[in-house]
This record gives sequence, structure tokens and C-alpha cells, in this order.
Amino acid sequence: MGRSASGYDLSPLTADARAAAEATLTPDERRVILHQGTERPFCGGLLKNKEAGVYVCRLCGLPLFRSGSKFESGTGWPSFTTPYDPAHVAEVVDDSHGMVRTEIRCARCDGHLGHVFPDGPAPSGLRYCLNSVSLAFRTEPPPPGAGPSLAPATGPA
Repeated sequence: MGRSASGYDLSPLTADARAAAEATLTPDERRVILHQGTERPFCGGLLKNKEAGVYVCRLCGLPLFRSGSKFESGTGWPSFTTPYDPAHVAEVVDDSHGMVRTEIRCARCDGHLGHVFPDGPAPSGLRYCLNSVSLAFRTEPPPPGAGPSLAPATGPA
């Protein structure tokens, strides 16, 4: 798949790397990330995080959103206006639950992140609504050449 404009390798994880990453997931992370689940609103550990940094994929460590694009949507899930790099977030039509929405997934590992809606603030007019368990927080983005990071990041609980 190559590299994103921001320099990150977007090649899918190898089977061994994916198995190692999946082994680090909690049951709730597994339900959301691997099986397109949703965490309960207002319960996510990153919802109220106000620290400067980068939100990365919990499964593979790809940078997904900068803290500067986070906003309070009132929905109960962390919300962002723009991705770290548009190539890092894949969109998939989701017609489950009797409605049509746009699901968002990590472009490298295909982990479920949440959904994007056309009701966000400027500059994009979009609201990327994410599950906290799909994310890890880092004060600095991982270096582009470092490859997938399988260790969970730390951040505010």
C-alpha cells in the first residue's frame, strides 16, 4: 500500500504482527476494534483528555488524530474535525442497525475506530466520532520510519 503523505507505512500488518497486537487487547477492546462494537457513551477513558499530543490506533500505533482537532461534541465519544493524515483513516459504508452511516477504520490494520458524520464544526464540517478503546494517546507521534507500534500507549484514564 505504500506510505502516506506524512511518511507512515500503510502496509497491512503481517499475520504474526497482527496476532501479537490482538493478544494485547482487553475483551472490550477486542469487541470494539475487531468486531465493530461501540463503547457506551460518556465512559471512554480519552473522552475528557485535554493534553496536547496525538491519538494513535490502539492496535497498530498509526497516528490518527491530533489533539488540536479534538472538540467537545456532546455525544459522549471523543470527536475530531480532521485526521492526522487523510490516508490513515479508511471509510466503509455501514448499513447496520437500520441506518446508513460511514464507518471509519485504521487504514493500516483495519481496526474499527467509529464513524464520521457531516455535522461537525469548521474547518471540515465533519465529526469523526471515535471509541476511546480504539485509540491510544501519545504526547509525541511515533517516528514515521518506526513501523507498527504494538505496545499500548499510556494516557489519561
